Amino acid sequence: MFENLTDKLERSFQILKGEGRITEINVAESLKEIRRALIDADVNYKVAKNFTDEVKTKALGQDVLKSVKPGQMMTKIVRDELAALMGGTMTDITLEGNPAVILIAGLQGSGKTTFSGKLANLIKSKKGRQVLLVAGDVYRPAAIEQLKILGQQIGVEVYTEEGNQNPVQIAENAIKYARTNHLNTVIVDTAGRLAVDEQMMQEITAIKAAVKPGETLFVVDSMTGQDAVNTAREFNQRLDFDGVVLTKLDGDTRGGAAISIRAVVNKPLKFISSGEKMDAIQVFHPERMADRILGMGDVVSLVERAQEQYDEEEARRLKKKIVKNQFNFNDFMGQIAQIKKMGNLKDLASMIPGMGKALKNVEISDDVFKQTEAIINSMTPLEREKPEIIDAKRRERLAKGSGTTMAEVNKLMKQFEDTRKMMKAVAGGNMKIPKLPGRGFRR
Repeated sequence: MFENLTDKLERSFQILKGEGRITEINVAESLKEIRRALIDADVNYKVAKNFTDEVKTKALGQDVLKSVKPGQMMTKIVRDELAALMGGTMTDITLEGNPAVILIAGLQGSGKTTFSGKLANLIKSKKGRQVLLVAGDVYRPAAIEQLKILGQQIGVEVYTEEGNQNPVQIAENAIKYARTNHLNTVIVDTAGRLAVDEQMMQEITAIKAAVKPGETLFVVDSMTGQDAVNTAREFNQRLDFDGVVLTKLDGDTRGGAAISIRAVVNKPLKFISSGEKMDAIQVFHPERMADRILGMGDVVSLVERAQEQYDEEEARRLKKKIVKNQFNFNDFMGQIAQIKKMGNLKDLASMIPGMGKALKNVEISDDVFKQTEAIINSMTPLEREKPEIIDAKRRERLAKGSGTTMAEVNKLMKQFEDTRKMMKAVAGGNMKIPKLPGRGFRR
């Protein structure tokens, strides 16, 4: 996401490269490029103009420190203003009431049902709440079945009344059911509707009036670009929602909706979502997103994701094994599993400052570990436990069993040994780390 905008903003800052100070002339040239970059990214024209006007005011009124170059100063101003434009700080979801009710609304095909599942999983796993999903889409074929499948995947109960065509009644009954069964959070998934469909708009308004949700979220597909912003404005006039959710961000390289939407509807962007996996949801942090747009990475989010997978007890056990040089292929597989749980590998890498640009045209497949896992799964329990017994004859068998070559098995064995040496050096306090061979991503 945002690849095109990142590139163009970077070029606009290049105008100030080599300049000794910020002047009205070089700022004007740089801002013209910034405005063009924002509009090309499908940012609302008025929003883009107001943004560059604000940046200009800040830039010309700024005393540039001798140690800071004009290009660096401009980058900082743009970063701060981008964060402010997108809301400034994170806005948390409201979970008040018994039960807390969250109403999900949006256009047809925006990804409401999938997002409802993701949100239920997030609230259950991170906030420790008992969640009930409500199938309130009585019009779309297989909508109820889809929600049931998602509920099974994440271990959350789904309330349905198949045959009942009254979503208001279904939502009211679901809340009664939640109270009776001590479920403290209810997420009501609703049918997709168009703002021009008066009957459907009256229906969602009636649902809101009946269940009185503490949180109403408007789900919008980021791929629709500027149309997403216009739709959000129309829905907000009727529904007065509390926050916006942007879905399918993995398919949008422009990202204009994320930047424009807060300024247009004056409602916070609360969640962003990408991909089909149930953990592919992030709380929206404007300042972190501004960093990512400008190619600065997002180390804080990366650390948070790593901490979610961190098991203190397991880490202590592993350290003891590493120090004794007992780290084996079972442990190796465990580490791979933890990395995979953190999300898309290219997305993770882009959170490291400078890596987003470096990996722009590099393909990192989600099944990058597939070959490694195939070789390890071809090992006997004893081989995984004691890698040192894997001789040439065993390697030949592993190659045949995993559908790989002898060279690929040898490469993995060397990488494993190098990893083991490195981990022992770090765990033992000896920081002379051996150089690891690269995996060689496909371009």
